[in-house]
Amino acid sequence: MSEELLLGLASIVVFGVGAQWLAWRLRLPSILILLLFGFLAGPVAGLINPDELLGPLLFPIVSISVAIILFEGSMTLRLSELPALRGAIFRLISVGASVTWLVAALAAYFIVGLNWDLSVLLGAILIVTGPTVIGPLLRQIKPKGQVGAALKWEGILIDPVGAVLAVLIFEAILGGEFQQAGTVVVSGVLTTILIGVGLGIAGAAGIVLLLKRYLIPDHLQTGVTLLFIIFAFAISNAMHPESGLLTVTVMGLLLANQQFATVKRIAEFKENLQVLLVGTLFIVLSARIQPQDFLELGWSGFAFVAVLILIARPLAIFLSTFGSNLTLREKIFMVWMAPRGIVAASVASVFSFNLVEAGMTEAEQLVSLTFLVIISTVVFYGLTAGLVARRLDISEDDPQGVLIVGAHELSRAIACILQEYGFVAKLLDTNWHNIHEGQKQGLDTHYGNALSEDVLEDLDLTGIGRLLAMTPNNEVNSLAAIHFPEVFSRAEIYQLPMATMDDVTSSNTVTPAHLTGRFLFGPKMTYAHLIEKFRNGAIVKATELSDNFDYEDFNKEYGSDAIPLFLITSKNKLHIFTADSQPAPRPGQVLISLVAPSGDTTGENETEVTQEDISAPHVLSPAQ
Repeated sequence: MSEELLLGLASIVVFGVGAQWLAWRLRLPSILILLLFGFLAGPVAGLINPDELLGPLLFPIVSISVAIILFEGSMTLRLSELPALRGAIFRLISVGASVTWLVAALAAYFIVGLNWDLSVLLGAILIVTGPTVIGPLLRQIKPKGQVGAALKWEGILIDPVGAVLAVLIFEAILGGEFQQAGTVVVSGVLTTILIGVGLGIAGAAGIVLLLKRYLIPDHLQTGVTLLFIIFAFAISNAMHPESGLLTVTVMGLLLANQQFATVKRIAEFKENLQVLLVGTLFIVLSARIQPQDFLELGWSGFAFVAVLILIARPLAIFLSTFGSNLTLREKIFMVWMAPRGIVAASVASVFSFNLVEAGMTEAEQLVSLTFLVIISTVVFYGLTAGLVARRLDISEDDPQGVLIVGAHELSRAIACILQEYGFVAKLLDTNWHNIHEGQKQGLDTHYGNALSEDVLEDLDLTGIGRLLAMTPNNEVNSLAAIHFPEVFSRAEIYQLPMATMDDVTSSNTVTPAHLTGRFLFGPKMTYAHLIEKFRNGAIVKATELSDNFDYEDFNKEYGSDAIPLFLITSKNKLHIFTADSQPAPRPGQVLISLVAPSGDTTGENETEVTQEDISAPHVLSPAQ
């Protein structure tokens, strides 16, 4: 028996994490693979039976996991995003939620045939979207402008709103007071706000106070934070059902936006924990679904989903964003982003179980309908949102621009060339002289510290997909490489080498790879080496290779001292030469390199920036 339990628990973790890795490899929404794996591992293969494995602990574990997920999601919210979106976000979680609730309830009653009590309850459950499905889609699509922030805020704040409303309706049904549900809802909402906000503020203040006074060692910060989250959630729920979701959301929001203590270590741990929790929860809940549950719904189930997608969401968005500064394209994209996630699945599962036990057998349809909505909306939005975003021209599917940390003369020369060829190149520095010189050249500059907690909020990273840490300070470069993985993938974080290979081989210590980015240009291309060449007259040159002048001819022309930096392919993709990757330049591509000046003038297929150009008040244009 113990071996069967061990195999079942191990299968949940293996399928939960493995599905997310496979989804990343296939560039598909992870929830699709998770639901498929859960269905295959549960009713199809019989490897996982959540009710037998966890018994009465199933739904308490689900509730705590959802609380941690919401806390992690709320820590991604930035109050600096609110001024321009404040009105739209408030209407999305009030007017928009009410419209979705009403349309969903009417559709459940008239199309599916549920009784009015269950229809209203189902409508409340399906208000939520959720960070577990919105977040991955936004990371994949990378929308421009304010629409990403608006969807992120809606996805996180709508979860406690929908869950609390569903709980209040649920209590009214069980208590036989459904006719007085209006009074129950108003009273319950006020109580929930009072308890949730109060305990959320207290919990966040407690964590900040302990961190600020250094009363928690570094290795216990995440553990103590989990202690506060779970304790506050449990106390809040004991005082008023499901108010704990609001409590943890307020805690995360306040912790992320306070300036008294650093919470970076906590945020990183929560991101890692979320991967495990989301994976296991979807596996557990989808493994409880039986195929006949969907077959019994028939055409009415899909008609119900169609109403949510084609009527409820457009109405909710256009009514909520009327008069806001969101563009029509952004509003249309928001219409295309309403997948349901783990909160809807968990709340529906808990309520259905309790209502069936109370003798309302029709409540079994709540779970099957909710999962049908989850699967259908994730498939629909997951497979079409990216296409819609590209057609609306608000998507950054594969941004090719660079953020260069260090705006010295060599960085400015590189930015000039990249900008001339249509790539976004933003310079970040704390040296006012470097910033001023970059501004005189018409470059995109930002005065700020790459290691600051606020820099990620202040920077506009539209069109930027990779980091180049090129300061003279090796430690700053490495710390920047550690600081930016929450924005760029590890594969797109680069820094100048800290030592030549001779220095490394003669040393007993080598900096661990996880504490650095990928080394730029080559293993010996340190800042000292590159800047010496540049100040001695070397130039940053863009050469358009052709059949008449290929890479071999380039090497003959400039010799072995030429340093390849970037390669622009015919598809306008920017490839970076690194110590671990040296692209092979071909005709039809543009090679950007640091070369010693030749006696010839710049040819028709070449653009160059010298140190003298860096001091000029304008950027040179390519020779035509």
